[in-house]
Amino acid sequence: MNVQHPASRPEEAAARPATPWRPNPRQISLLEEVRARGAVSVERLAQRLDVTMQTVRRDVQRLADAGLLQRFHGGVSLPREPARIGAWKERQAMQADAKARIARSVAGAIPDGATLMLGVGTTVEAVARELLHKPGLTVVTHNLHVAQLLNEHSDCKVHVAGGTLRHRDSALEGDSTVDFLKQFKVDIAIQTTLGIDPDGSLRDRDQRELPVSQVMLAQSRAAWLVADASKFSQTALACVGHLRHMRRVFTEALPPPPFAQLMQEWDVALTIAP
Repeated sequence: MNVQHPASRPEEAAARPATPWRPNPRQISLLEEVRARGAVSVERLAQRLDVTMQTVRRDVQRLADAGLLQRFHGGVSLPREPARIGAWKERQAMQADAKARIARSVAGAIPDGATLMLGVGTTVEAVARELLHKPGLTVVTHNLHVAQLLNEHSDCKVHVAGGTLRHRDSALEGDSTVDFLKQFKVDIAIQTTLGIDPDGSLRDRDQRELPVSQVMLAQSRAAWLVADASKFSQTALACVGHLRHMRRVFTEALPPPPFAQLMQEWDVALTIAP
């Protein structure tokens, strides 16, 4: 197993554009409190988080500006929006710092001018956001969030699959999606997963993701898995792949046993984001 800890160069850090705002741990705790109760007063939030009301008001304002909360006189509630949009924003906020670190590490490993397939999930979308600074890319995707992000890239050719829209994550699925992806052969496929079982299987809540995962693996010269450390040992109903088929795994912390040993046995390179 090849464990890599890429070093950041000062000149690269200085040249890198500012990353999008992410909630800090206190703000994530505030979101979780509102989600658990539906609506909460500012005073109650200050007590629960053990901070001043002024701090809560600043956090609430920032979260409201980002569309994650809705303010009312004396308190906050969840925004009145379709549940699928709210759930997607919550997934973006979860482990946001880890996802950003992983995304920067992945983008740094992708050569200029590479051809890519990008799957679904907010970690993959974080990678797409980092690719806005990478020249000469060609991207094939069935993820509408990824396509929308890369639409801002002036030097990236994006191929978007057709198919049936899956509302929970704005992904396309079905036979026409698979047939479209089969037309391409790319350098790297980048995928994530809902969980990684201790036996190495990649888990998802929905078996319908399996055909797309299989074709991405078949139509790429190398498959990379991006997953924050919380995904290791997480289980879910459906098996949509296996760790042994990945060329590289990117995460932000050393995975717990038995994953490091399994990756070594299967010759899967592990990159821990700095």
